[in-house]
Amino acid sequence: MDVSRRRFLRGEVTPSLQRPLRPPWAIDEDHFVAGCSRCGDCIQACPQQILIHGDGAYPTLDFSQRECTFCRACTDACSLPPFNPQQTQPWQQVAEVGEHCLTHTGIVCQNCKDACEPRAIVFRYQAGGIARPHINLQDCTGCGACIAPCPNNSMSIVSSINPASSPA
Repeated sequence: MDVSRRRFLRGEVTPSLQRPLRPPWAIDEDHFVAGCSRCGDCIQACPQQILIHGDGAYPTLDFSQRECTFCRACTDACSLPPFNPQQTQPWQQVAEVGEHCLTHTGIVCQNCKDACEPRAIVFRYQAGGIARPHINLQDCTGCGACIAPCPNNSMSIVSSINPASSPA
């Protein structure tokens, strides 16, 4: 059973709509999967321990505990070609605020803003309401620091090539 069929049978989002988050400086998905031996060297090398074995045992990012520091340990540990450390940007992904953000229900929360080192998350006050988060896409590194502190799991990392609207 291939990865896409397995995900389909589990009722998960199809890979064409949401690809797995790969380590920084990973090449495009098709070439990454073809070039990765699934040895786990990058997973073992990650000092943040945010790389896990995903579908098919390919390395996948898990921001549920902490963020990526872009230390390059994963790329340095890999002897195969699924990484391009010469790229100036580690990846093309940014944070996105989901529709279940607590601010939508009138609850004040700014955990994501407090965790964001580049200060890419700003809160804008709404007429007659509380401040809601907005992502400054130019400042967001997609590091995932905003994911773990969100009490409602409303933050996610998405492709910045064609991101959905970032205001909450």
